[in-house]
Amino acid sequence: MGSHSNDGLESFVKIPTIKFTKLFINGEFVDSISGKTFETIDPRTGEVIARIAEGDKEDVDLAVKAARHAFDDGLWPRLSGAERAKRMMKFADLIDQNVEELAALDTIDAGKLFSKGKTVDIPHAASVIRYYAGAADKIHGEVLKMSNAFHAYTLREPIGVVGLIIPWNYPTTLFFLKVGPALAAGCTMIVKPAEQTPLSALYYAHLAKLAGIPDGVLNIITGFGATAGAAISSHMDIDAVNFTGSTEVGRIVMKAAAESNLKVVSLELEGKSPLIIFDDADVDMAAQLALIGILHNKGEICVASSRLYVQEGIYEKLVEKLVEKAKAWVVGDPFDPKVQHGPQVDKQQFEKILTYIEHGKKEGATLLTGGKPLGEKGYYIEPTIFAEVKEDMLIAKDEIFGPVLALAKFKTIDEAIKRANSTRYGLAAGIVTKDLNVANTVSRSIRAGTIWINCYFAFDNDCPIGGYKMSGFGRDFGLEALHKYLQVKSVVTPLYNSPWL
Repeated sequence: MGSHSNDGLESFVKIPTIKFTKLFINGEFVDSISGKTFETIDPRTGEVIARIAEGDKEDVDLAVKAARHAFDDGLWPRLSGAERAKRMMKFADLIDQNVEELAALDTIDAGKLFSKGKTVDIPHAASVIRYYAGAADKIHGEVLKMSNAFHAYTLREPIGVVGLIIPWNYPTTLFFLKVGPALAAGCTMIVKPAEQTPLSALYYAHLAKLAGIPDGVLNIITGFGATAGAAISSHMDIDAVNFTGSTEVGRIVMKAAAESNLKVVSLELEGKSPLIIFDDADVDMAAQLALIGILHNKGEICVASSRLYVQEGIYEKLVEKLVEKAKAWVVGDPFDPKVQHGPQVDKQQFEKILTYIEHGKKEGATLLTGGKPLGEKGYYIEPTIFAEVKEDMLIAKDEIFGPVLALAKFKTIDEAIKRANSTRYGLAAGIVTKDLNVANTVSRSIRAGTIWINCYFAFDNDCPIGGYKMSGFGRDFGLEALHKYLQVKSVVTPLYNSPWL
């Protein structure tokens, strides 16, 4: 079920030397105050790559102090937008100059495909920085036409010191989806990368320094959510926190923010996104979209189309095509250019996915293909497809975050809409049809932040993404993301001396 390739990375690429393993505070790499470290693991083998400084509350305090000083008294928020943009452009150029090394770091840390990292993820990070650099000198408010004898205008000002908590599935992309707009806005920041994937974030800190980002503006605290993440969420001197990750942890972040200083919160959380394929769809194209929708990045993507609904007229043909494609999918060493998906990020995630597969079998879903680990070492799982999945099954309700597809048949548009909305999440959805009326009706009816019609994973720097319902609130990408890091201030003056003044 899915072929396996794992011949060892030496034949494909030279593994980079790990240069940065310490915290980055106020422009310097430093040990944690406690001196503690933790292991970061290569998911291809289960072996230790390096030991990383383990930051906790005291280290967060130091980073916040540096970021606070850089914001309250420093250069960055006081530079012109054009000057911030210039330094951000240099940052992007440095990323471009180190593409191979950065892609390799995310491959050994997260199990991501090296070929995609080199051609998509890392170049895209540079494009995100350039996009927001282009907005840095276009941040302005409005002149207001007051209904009385006053003149007013609004200012958009940087919100202050922000805490950015990054997940492990896209260590580079999500780093810059948060850091890019925060830099453009003139904020200073404390970034906590996921403990599973700290390597590229520390490298980006080094490049930021080379690019002329002032000391204290970008601080990186590597460590664990329960300590470093909790300290960021509850810190009285952090003005906003932006978190991407699980809904369970999102609740904790929001509660900590509320119980401390009521800091502004933005959450991009879990998804259980439906892909609805109608009878008029091209079967081969639809099967390919469905496969990519669940297997891209080994299913470790919040908008994965993990629920597939197929109209009864083409159900049998589509399922046959889908299973055939899944069996030909190549799983193995992510440095191998022939491989289509690598290992799950770590042992915990690997075991979680296998547990959900067992739930699917026990609850009566039909296993069409896959369902087992692959290879003798590392965290590889076969592409897995369950049919006859009912809405009350765990594999239909929970975000598995792995290569596991829940498949069901439907008859009518109304049934498809109802089943698509029968989830506590609302991150994304896909529709495959040639009928414009169907596409319009269904896209307006599904409660989700992004709807893709006859495509999937069609991202763009200018197109906001984010959730409805328990998938969170706030948007990444686009100018919507920039606004998360800005406050609106209204300034009012009388047009002349009013008699009551």
